Amino acid sequence: MTASLLGEDYIEVRDLSVDFDGFKAIDGVDLTFLQGRLHFLIGPNGAGKTTLVDALTGLVRGDGVAMFRNRNLLGMKAHQIVRLGVGRTFQTATVFEQLTVLQNLDIAAGVHRKAGRLLLARRSVPERVGETLETIGLQALANRPAGTLAHGQKQWLEVGMLLVQDAPVMFLDETVAGMSADEREQTGDLLRRIVGERTIVVIEHDMEFMRRYADFVTVMHAGKVLAEGSVAEIQADPQVHEVYLGTASEVLTGD
Repeated sequence: MTASLLGEDYIEVRDLSVDFDGFKAIDGVDLTFLQGRLHFLIGPNGAGKTTLVDALTGLVRGDGVAMFRNRNLLGMKAHQIVRLGVGRTFQTATVFEQLTVLQNLDIAAGVHRKAGRLLLARRSVPERVGETLETIGLQALANRPAGTLAHGQKQWLEVGMLLVQDAPVMFLDETVAGMSADEREQTGDLLRRIVGERTIVVIEHDMEFMRRYADFVTVMHAGKVLAEGSVAEIQADPQVHEVYLGTASEVLTGD
């Protein structure tokens, strides 16, 4: 699919490479992340998934082109990328644990407010923050310190912090790692509710979660794209089975 056929909020990556002192962590990757679908990045440890996202969010230097809204993300600083509307979560939730859920969301929403207004007291909950609390299911915990939340709830709060920034692009790094089965289901349902007008990319090792919720899958191996397609296409790909060292028939298909 060419760029002319895509909507505004997509990321088109061409010939992306990341070099660490002569080691090619990412080697000439071409990818397109489309609006409105849950795009999963999978692959063995060391395949380059997180490094790729690090490059697209300004945390490591990448060569090539990654176009979003007519800007090349690879030539921008991390804070500029955030202001452009590209957000991310990390494997370990990075919330302000001493502050309440509500305060975390309000601070995150401040990315679009002037610095002098960030610490002003709120007489009421801003509409966007209130809507986000409902979306992530933490209304009843709004005034609880974030550090007291369960693991899954912290991850939902991180997603909420991207929602209040109105980020049209979200990179989520192993969001369901360590979650219970019920938390994974709630997380998958949350992602489906919010993906419609967003581009959401999920780095994931949980193959059951991938099978259930992915609209499109990219498999990475040794810094390159090994395969792409629907869940069914990925499950049937012999190269993918080989990369997973013979365990793919169980890991990918659930047999």
